[in-house]
Amino acid sequence: MRFAVSRNMPRLCAFSLTVFAALVWTRWPLMADPILDADTTASEIRVGNVMPYTGPLATFGTIGKAEAAYFEMINAHGGINGRKIKFISYDDSSDPRSALEQTRKLVEEDKVLLVFGSFGTPGNFASRPYLNENHIPQLFVASGDQEWNRPKAFPWTMGWQPPFRTEGQIYANYLDAYFPERTIAVLWQNDQFGRDLYLGLEERLGDGVRRIVADMTFDISDKSIDRQIDTLQASGARILVLDGAPGIAALAIRRAADIGWHPVVILDNASASIANTLRPAGLKNAAGVVSTAFLKDAGDPTWRDDPGMKEWSSFMGRYDPEGDKEDSNAVFGYAAAETLTQVLRQCGDDLSRTNIMRQAASIVDFHSSVLLPAIAINTSPADFRPIEQMRLVQFDGSAWIPIGQVLDTAFVGAANP
Repeated sequence: MRFAVSRNMPRLCAFSLTVFAALVWTRWPLMADPILDADTTASEIRVGNVMPYTGPLATFGTIGKAEAAYFEMINAHGGINGRKIKFISYDDSSDPRSALEQTRKLVEEDKVLLVFGSFGTPGNFASRPYLNENHIPQLFVASGDQEWNRPKAFPWTMGWQPPFRTEGQIYANYLDAYFPERTIAVLWQNDQFGRDLYLGLEERLGDGVRRIVADMTFDISDKSIDRQIDTLQASGARILVLDGAPGIAALAIRRAADIGWHPVVILDNASASIANTLRPAGLKNAAGVVSTAFLKDAGDPTWRDDPGMKEWSSFMGRYDPEGDKEDSNAVFGYAAAETLTQVLRQCGDDLSRTNIMRQAASIVDFHSSVLLPAIAINTSPADFRPIEQMRLVQFDGSAWIPIGQVLDTAFVGAANP
């Protein structure tokens, strides 16, 4: 299934695409960037994106919807350097083969300048060789795999969020600091995402890895998690690490409450959504859950008078009125789109793909309006990790409350994943 998001923007017919492409190749010599030279876009910037709007990870489709709404807002205010953003987003249903197919369509048929914020590790892995071979920027991948920080091997691919592996290390240091004697059970998603976070947890526990007395996997298509939770409870573990998608995490928290198991629950950042995880699990059941954050929580009264969150609330009301203001995925999409907008503004009138990557690798202390105050976005030609900090938080039954006054460096030390 294919799903396109294009708000208030006319669709070009097949004939006009053909004529457009012909003009491009007639005008520019062979030394131009492969597929389409950026300088041919005089009035618009075409941005491609692939999201799971359907399938087992459809809750993350909110990211793409928020990004579409953000670019609609930018266009309503005149665009970027006089150019409007044409945001084209397709559905891949979390299928890597479909992700590659849709990415090729974006490049070869829709003639996008760059691919931005596509979701998921497998789909982005599938698309990375194609995009790098054709010198198409693959910017701000919506995945925390550390593979997106390989500028020498893949100079056209850059991540955005903190690495999953680092997140696992943060949890390990927290557990060592606060619960050094308690045994641990891990429920992890059977894919690269789940393995990365679990690996970070094991690495940082070191000799303490023996505290992990049980671990079980699940697939994102699973409809029940009862068997795994019952087995993990039977291990006697007093800490439960939930490492997977929001829907499964909600089932796990609810099941643990139903059977009277009350361990310390660690919840991965990708599932730390009040709207998609904690509310379905039961807010009372989720009280006490520990996670990480790098974005402000729209449901946290701490930010009620924050200028950035006031802008966010106004944006949601006007440009994404059907969206849930307590959905952290919407905040994620807004912040990622804000970051791309900054990069494109830095480009000025030079919208060559080479310059786009140069500017993406030259971000200095950019503060998104919805990032936590002490967190800044920085990149360099040797460092393709825009966000490297997170903060531990605990759910109090209604909002996420910071644990301590410092960021991840207090827990991960000098580690460099």
